[in-house]
Amino acid sequence: IRSFLDGFVRKGSDHSVHSIFHAISMCDNVCVNSIIADMLILAYANNSRFELGFEAFKLSGYYGYKLSALSCKPLMVSLLKENRFADVDYVHKEMIRREIQPNLFTFNIVINTLCKTGKMNKAKDVMEDMKVYGFSPNVVSYNTIIDGYCKLGGIGKMYKADAVLKEMVENNVSPNLTTFNILIDGFWKDDNYSGSMKVFKEMLDQDMMPSVITYNTLINGLCSGGKVSEAVGMHDKMVSAGVQPNLITYNSLINGFCKNNMLKEALDMLESVKGRGIVLSAKTYNMIIDAYCKSGKIEDGFALKEEMERRGIAPNVETYNCLIGGLCRNDNIEAGKKLFDQLTRKGLPDLVTYHILMDGYCSKGESRKAAMLLKEGISKMGLKPRHLTYNILMKGYCMEGNLKAAANVRKQMEKERRLRMNVASYNVLLQGYSQKGKLEDANRLLNEMLEKGLVPNRITYEIFKAEMVDKGFVPDIEGHLFNVSTKP
Repeated sequence: IRSFLDGFVRKGSDHSVHSIFHAISMCDNVCVNSIIADMLILAYANNSRFELGFEAFKLSGYYGYKLSALSCKPLMVSLLKENRFADVDYVHKEMIRREIQPNLFTFNIVINTLCKTGKMNKAKDVMEDMKVYGFSPNVVSYNTIIDGYCKLGGIGKMYKADAVLKEMVENNVSPNLTTFNILIDGFWKDDNYSGSMKVFKEMLDQDMMPSVITYNTLINGLCSGGKVSEAVGMHDKMVSAGVQPNLITYNSLINGFCKNNMLKEALDMLESVKGRGIVLSAKTYNMIIDAYCKSGKIEDGFALKEEMERRGIAPNVETYNCLIGGLCRNDNIEAGKKLFDQLTRKGLPDLVTYHILMDGYCSKGESRKAAMLLKEGISKMGLKPRHLTYNILMKGYCMEGNLKAAANVRKQMEKERRLRMNVASYNVLLQGYSQKGKLEDANRLLNEMLEKGLVPNRITYEIFKAEMVDKGFVPDIEGHLFNVSTKP
């Protein structure tokens, strides 16, 4: 039955799930029907037909067929892969209601689902529920909870992750390589260099061999934190330990060199990677092209793009964005527009491309061209502008002293796109009105912003101080003064 149904599902069928279940129900043997329904759901799940599998699961309950974890587990996995978190939760709850015996695997899937949606307390509750069914949390259960806390964000997340690790050890579940990798990454993302290195040391003390993932996490963290020389040292340790670096390793190092104005070292690393026979990606080249463009070496950036193409690596939208940005910063916006047009013919420009070129026009005092470009992008390319899109345009008009045009952009943003002004939007207009001497209008905007419950940031405070207070104008923000004045 299993192989027949698998072939039936894989081949595809015009029969709906409802018609199949109606046909099954013609047989009066509920036990046999339950087995067929179970195998059908399994076949749907194994062949990536998760929607049909989910529909079949619901109909099984309607017809009163008894399923097993054999079909429910792969169905839950396939739903989880598609980020159908609510549906995973539904399957789990229905399993309990229909008295379908869950197993350790199904509990771990539910824990994973809850962690991905940030419901950490509920995930911990499910861990306790497992014990009622006779299952003890295993290393996968604990790793999932630890990873959930690491990715949760907010103050104290790593303290909670560390507490779960302690609980894990107390329950005689040994941390594995994945546990340490999760914690190392979590500490780095929490900007806790010492915490990350402490976990790495503990790992070595337990005679656990770090993997390429471990070293890549450390190297990427060190490079992101500006500790490039230490990252190179970690790479050397990696090689000495017999762990083969891969493209991710080298991309992290090249990115670290580029971000820290070490272009020569980045190029040396690129040549080294070529010599090792590692297949390079567009990302590798894009990082160096971007570094060239930001240092004003546009021709070298184009030369590297040509090298990419000779090596059979197709430049992508990020490649063009780097080059267009370089041309615009180098006051060669016309060349940037030509490159933009090439990209448009290929159907590749994204919102970032438009932002770069719009900002280029606005910086040159040609905000009308930026507005025309945006209009064209919306009508011809189906562009969906965001706050930043309109903020660029408003800032351009404000720099030109055209406050009326800036106000019209605001209307367009709010009425046509239904985007409410954010703090950055208000900062743009506050600066524009203040520099034009329209301090009363700026005061009105400031009050409007505060009344909407938007929290001023450092830039708001700097504008408030430099453009108003320092010029002898005391804004009338009764009841809001503390909110603004306490910003660093």
